[in-house]
Amino acid sequence: MPDFKTLTLTPDARNPRIARLMFNRPERMNAIGDGMLEELRQAVETCERDPQVHVIIVEGAGKGFCGGYDLNSAGQRTDHPCLQEGHPWDPMDDYATMKSYTNDIMSLWRCSKPTIAKVHGHAVGGGSDIALCCDMLLMAEDAYIGYMPTRVWGCPTTAMWTYRLGPARAKQVMFTGNKIDGKTAAAWGLANETVPAAELDDAAFHLAERISGVPRSHLAMHKMVVNQVMLTMGLEQSQMMATVFDGITRHNPEGLWFRRYAEASGFKAAVQWRDSGRPIPEGNEARELIAEMNRARGT
Repeated sequence: MPDFKTLTLTPDARNPRIARLMFNRPERMNAIGDGMLEELRQAVETCERDPQVHVIIVEGAGKGFCGGYDLNSAGQRTDHPCLQEGHPWDPMDDYATMKSYTNDIMSLWRCSKPTIAKVHGHAVGGGSDIALCCDMLLMAEDAYIGYMPTRVWGCPTTAMWTYRLGPARAKQVMFTGNKIDGKTAAAWGLANETVPAAELDDAAFHLAERISGVPRSHLAMHKMVVNQVMLTMGLEQSQMMATVFDGITRHNPEGLWFRRYAEASGFKAAVQWRDSGRPIPEGNEARELIAEMNRARGT
């Protein structure tokens, strides 16, 4: 199996039919940085081509599964096509970039081989997209999953919350931006299984081992049938709308306020405001605060 910079891909030592795909940026909570999603797709494609692999376990090194997009660096850049405040924003450039990220994540869903997300710590923001694009979700009881940027500056581009939870629960998650723990995820039917953290790896292995005994062709057909139901329900159209809206959330007055506040006070302070429940400035109030912060930074 090839070497990667942001992840590792190895056969399970106990069963070579099980591939272990591990995000390997523990110093950044496995946050999604440059090249990571492309490597994710390449790793999945490697497994797709390998006749020995029957099932893939997706996991994270260190303290968590994936902390979402690495906003500490990407959120403060000005040369990214999705952050174009310095000159006229091109929504189609934004859409093309974010759609490419979504397509990379969706390689887990498209792969003919079953994928299992093994979540400990946090799977939040873009990390929740990765977890929910896997076919099955196993969580530690004290793990958390959520998409906090729905409060401001983001819309889940994979649109998987609705397809995995149903409309009522998906609205609750997206309207509040709240994280849910493993026990809640299991109670809501989002997680296939929730176990104590110490038992998580064994649970993932036993599920993967059971699946690995099924012929690859059977697994591919069963996955295709279920995926086709989701496609018929409009998954691709939902993802197109969500990806367009994701760009808008970053460039409407509220999204621009969030970025300006992050520039003025630091991204950590902006995230704390976002997650605190305090009212987020809207419309003209946001525009006035943007103008005030722009004057303060001399632009």
